Amino acid sequence: MQQVNTAISFKAISTSDPEYKEVFELREEVLRVPIGLSLYDEDLSDEVNDYIIIAKEDQKVLACLILTPKDEETIQLRQMAVQNDLQGQGFGKAIVRYAEQFAWEHNFDAIILHARMVAKGFYEKMNYKQVGDEFTEVGIPHVFMVKEKA
Repeated sequence: MQQVNTAISFKAISTSDPEYKEVFELREEVLRVPIGLSLYDEDLSDEVNDYIIIAKEDQKVLACLILTPKDEETIQLRQMAVQNDLQGQGFGKAIVRYAEQFAWEHNFDAIILHARMVAKGFYEKMNYKQVGDEFTEVGIPHVFMVKEKA
């Protein structure tokens, strides 16, 4: 695995930031098109309340994820996407680490997520624990996972 370039910057944006269009397009390409769905068909209006985390280099969004507060202690990591040609190079791990630090600094005690079965091992390596049985979401198998603040 290659190391993520130090020229990569991470930050939280909102739906009103110019990068949000790139985030939408990246999520559409990586997460929805392969399973025959489209974000264009979904109500994304609640995303104004989310933290949208991006990894960026040379003004281009390389990876993204969304942190959705569930209550005062828990935040949900969802919609993580890395550009297809950059997958397996450490960008996913780097953006999740940044998101975890962001969540802990914002006083959340636990991060929850619905991991696609193909990504379960990735999250297990990052110390997320499966809770409960496999379930189907957006037509594909997932598991509920959690990581608590150390």
